[in-house]
Amino acid sequence: MTPVGQPAAVTPTGVVVAPPNLGREQWLAARRTGVGGSEVAAVLGMSKYTSAHEVYLDKRGELPLDRPQHPDLAEAAFWGLAHEPTIARVFSERSGLAVVEGPGTLAHVERRWMLANVDRYVLGKDAQPSSLLEIKTRSAFQLDEWLDGVPDGPALQTHWYLAVTGYSYAYVAALLGGNRLLIHRVERDEVLVEHLVDLVGEFWQGVLDGTPPPVDGSEATEELLGHLYTVKAEAVTVADPAEVVPLLERRRELKAREARTADELREVDNRLKAVAGEAEIVKTQGRTAFTWKQNGPLSTKRFAAAHPDLAQQYTHRVDALDTARLAAEHPDEFRAHRARRLVVPKESAA
Repeated sequence: MTPVGQPAAVTPTGVVVAPPNLGREQWLAARRTGVGGSEVAAVLGMSKYTSAHEVYLDKRGELPLDRPQHPDLAEAAFWGLAHEPTIARVFSERSGLAVVEGPGTLAHVERRWMLANVDRYVLGKDAQPSSLLEIKTRSAFQLDEWLDGVPDGPALQTHWYLAVTGYSYAYVAALLGGNRLLIHRVERDEVLVEHLVDLVGEFWQGVLDGTPPPVDGSEATEELLGHLYTVKAEAVTVADPAEVVPLLERRRELKAREARTADELREVDNRLKAVAGEAEIVKTQGRTAFTWKQNGPLSTKRFAAAHPDLAQQYTHRVDALDTARLAAEHPDEFRAHRARRLVVPKESAA
């Protein structure tokens, strides 16, 4: 019997904590009460577009609630949402399984910070939900990954939903390139589920305690830190040498290694180019080893010097932002949108 005041479970271990069709701001606020399936990969450091640090700041309320998405993510989300009803219908037709939309955002009955927004629920023989359907829209370039099964990111998300709902299996339907639908059944892996709950649970405890995850080397974290703070011009932070000095030393080592690697790579490339000579294609053992084709960018300066008349004929003006004038007439707005650059003085020993 469900205790008074407690929501009833709508799946073996899932309860509704937010109704469907919430306004966007309300839905975003509800997401901050826990960790959802689309955030698990980021928490584990496996997302290209979002880092664990960004998820942490969002859950702490330290980022704008409805901040702009990365353009690639926004476009993907738009088409994913547009195709979702069609994919669900075709999945049902091809599998013979009926599907229904869910009752809203679910949370685990005991660990309410475990959240799930399931795309569709799959009905069993008794016309009651018996598993879930996760729907994906992906590029045709990812077809090979999906032919072998569900790739890591979607697999983690699906297992998170299994952890929240308590179901023993799920289906994933992925539309590749807009014209090929692949359907996979994912069996619940109890060891993986427990591992996910432990790792994400540690992250969530850090959110509650105000302990951020370590800053990682992902592009997502780089992008976040580049635009996270409202910068105070010429402001100074007195940092702990025990933290900064080892980082600076490590940075110098890596920059030196990067320079050596660049020189070594250039030497190898130059030797390969010397082998090619006038040829564009070099073969060894009956196969193409490498190519050095004349299909790179045009050297505009050399072309203009050699053919000034043609260069003049094909020169045209393009619209461009007058940054010098913008900086002079609107310095505050100009500064607010400048990127930050990390500069370490060469003579610095600390």
